[in-house]
Amino acid sequence: MSILSTDLYQLTMIAGYFEANRHQVPATFELFVRRLPSNRAFLIAAGLESALAYLESLRFEADEIAWLRGQPAFTNVGQRFFDYLATFRFTGEVWAIPEGTPYFPNEPILRVTAPLAEAQLAETALLAVMNYQSSVASKAARIVHAAAGRPVMEFGARRAHGLEAALGAARAAFVAGCAGTSFVEAGRRFDVPLSGTMAHSWVLAFSSELDAFVRYAELFKDHTVLLIDTFDTVEAAKQIVRSGLRAQAVRLDSGDLLALSRDVRRILDEGGLAATRILASGDLDEWHIADLVAAGAPIDAFGVGTALSTSSDAPALSGVYKLVEIGERGNTRSVMKRSTDKATWPGTKQVWRTTRSGHAVEDVVTLSNEAGPQDGVPLLEPVMARGRRLNQAPTLAALQRRARMLIAQLPDTLRRLDAADIYSVTQSAGLRELGAQIELEWESSR
Repeated sequence: MSILSTDLYQLTMIAGYFEANRHQVPATFELFVRRLPSNRAFLIAAGLESALAYLESLRFEADEIAWLRGQPAFTNVGQRFFDYLATFRFTGEVWAIPEGTPYFPNEPILRVTAPLAEAQLAETALLAVMNYQSSVASKAARIVHAAAGRPVMEFGARRAHGLEAALGAARAAFVAGCAGTSFVEAGRRFDVPLSGTMAHSWVLAFSSELDAFVRYAELFKDHTVLLIDTFDTVEAAKQIVRSGLRAQAVRLDSGDLLALSRDVRRILDEGGLAATRILASGDLDEWHIADLVAAGAPIDAFGVGTALSTSSDAPALSGVYKLVEIGERGNTRSVMKRSTDKATWPGTKQVWRTTRSGHAVEDVVTLSNEAGPQDGVPLLEPVMARGRRLNQAPTLAALQRRARMLIAQLPDTLRRLDAADIYSVTQSAGLRELGAQIELEWESSR
């Protein structure tokens, strides 16, 4: 990813910091979500490894610097700034909540401490990566919950907003519990299990539906999944039985999935194909899947595309990246916004989760130098120092196991699709006192 994959004001600000000799001042920014989207009682953190890889790669190429110099906004910026860009690297530290962790509004999930220009420049990319992958992971957690133990495959590459988004979606969906993806590059890059069937074009490309099935099965044998709704779903199931084909599964992609799955299951069972599974796809989301499961549809697995890769009902998070602390004459100064509906909490913070009898009951946000609740566990962990990752990236399988465990610890009222409950997130006494102190200083300075 080019370092120019950012907003113009990030670059004008770091030029301004440089000219004001503020670019090396230590600063801390925190990334958090202001509020939950509708139909969400929690979110799932995702995208951290992509974010850290971005920070490690930050540098300006010579042609990028030359191009920037020609932009009107930089007309009055001196040569020394562009010389500085040639040596620009991220040298800071990062603390973060591990991927797969459920989180809630106003809890920092990523904390960057670095020279001001470096921390500032990272804002756009960090928000783009973390907001998008967390959106998809949160949607995936709901869909996996609705499937009630049946595997869910991510099929959304063709509906994602670009191929890079498709890659991030496949990764995030797997972290949150999906069993696999159809997107081959995600399988290669992240070792996500691959799953695929055939398109209607395969069936239409042969002289008959049966010929299409036979040719496919001859080549792919035990990996054969036959798409049976191109013409008549029930008749296609009967053809499979009559022909003696032994498919691993059949896929239903349209129509009344409840009625069709029952008819197809009966035909397959009566034809001695009880081991052939039924996979359903076709504009599914968590609500449709929950209805099918509740009705007892004999569907063994689900393929979900658009709803997952676009997080269709909540396509954007209110994630923000805000300055909370800055160096001031050799000391640090905590800062906060007072904007209407956009106020922030000051100071560098930690999030503590209290779990009792295996169930999460409360989170407390404290200042980073405060002691947490006696039975609380800190969520933010150090993941980068001096611009380099501290540990090898965990496997996605390990992240998925962790996510499943932590989601299971949430109250049942939060995991329901129509969850109306609100999880308790409180401020510590020290955090409240710091906010009140800054408010008082602001009022007295007016």
